[in-house]
Amino acid sequence: MRQASPDQQLPPFDELVELAEKNPAAFEQFKRDMCEEMILSASTAMRDRLWAQQSHIDLVVKKCKNPNQANVLLMTELTQQMSKFQSALEGEISPSHPDSRQDNIIPFPQSQWR
Repeated sequence: MRQASPDQQLPPFDELVELAEKNPAAFEQFKRDMCEEMILSASTAMRDRLWAQQSHIDLVVKKCKNPNQANVLLMTELTQQMSKFQSALEGEISPSHPDSRQDNIIPFPQSQWR
């Protein structure tokens, strides 16, 4: 594995389109390399979760028949995750991690966010 760098730069969009059209295998490898680089730039505590998330994304995309379907399904996934995140921030759901305890959660003052 190569060294991680959080300052990724994408080639121009037109170049990515051309690569995807002319050499789909190279484009897929480029995407995998960029994902790996970003995950490796994260903290070691987050890497397993990010690898699991990337694996889930890959499985969703693999089931799709075309890029439009992949975009719709991934947007649905993202919307569900954001909804869960919002519920957690608003205290509507309890922590799901078995090691977390309610008494370790420190709420933000309401006036700070409104």
